[in-house]
Amino acid sequence: MVEDPAQEIWPCAPVPSVGGDVWHWQLEAMQVVSRVRSDLRARVAHPSVSSASSEDARDGLLLVFEELASNALRHGGGDVRALVVAGPDGWLLDLSDEAPDRPPVPAVDRDPALGGMGLHLVAQLSSEYGWEERPGRKHVWARIPSGRPDPTDRLRGMLPEPRSGEAHRD
Repeated sequence: MVEDPAQEIWPCAPVPSVGGDVWHWQLEAMQVVSRVRSDLRARVAHPSVSSASSEDARDGLLLVFEELASNALRHGGGDVRALVVAGPDGWLLDLSDEAPDRPPVPAVDRDPALGGMGLHLVAQLSSEYGWEERPGRKHVWARIPSGRPDPTDRLRGMLPEPRSGEAHRD
C-alpha cells in the first residue's frame, strides 16, 4: 500500500544521462522564463532539430519547460537552473533549485479548476520523468520524445523475410 499517492505519481529517480547538444540557462525570476522559452523555441526551430522532430513534440517540449521552470521558481527557491539536452530521440529537461527537501508534489484529488495540474501535464507529455536530490539541490526532470519514429524501426520492416532454412540476422 502506498502511503503518499503523490510519490507514486512523481517518482524519485536519478536524472538520466543522455548525449546530445546541451543548452543551459539561469532563471532568476518568473519574467526570465518567457525569454528563455523564446530562446528554446528558436533553438528547436533550427532545421537540424526541426527536421528530426514533430511540431507537436516541440510544442510539448516548450510546455513542459514552462511548467517545470515555473514550479522551480514558485516552489523551489534559490538558484534555479534549466538544462536541456537535445538528443537524437528527443529532449531531456532538468530543472534544479536549492530546495532538496521539497520534492515535487502533484495535485491529488483536486478540482482542476483550482490549478496545480502542471505535473500531471508534464507526465502525460513525457516518456519518463522523476526527481532526484543531490547535495544542496533538487533536480526535477522529464524526457520528451521527438515525435518521429525510430528510423531503424522503419528499415527493419523493409527487410525481406528470410527464405526457409536461412537464419534471420539482426
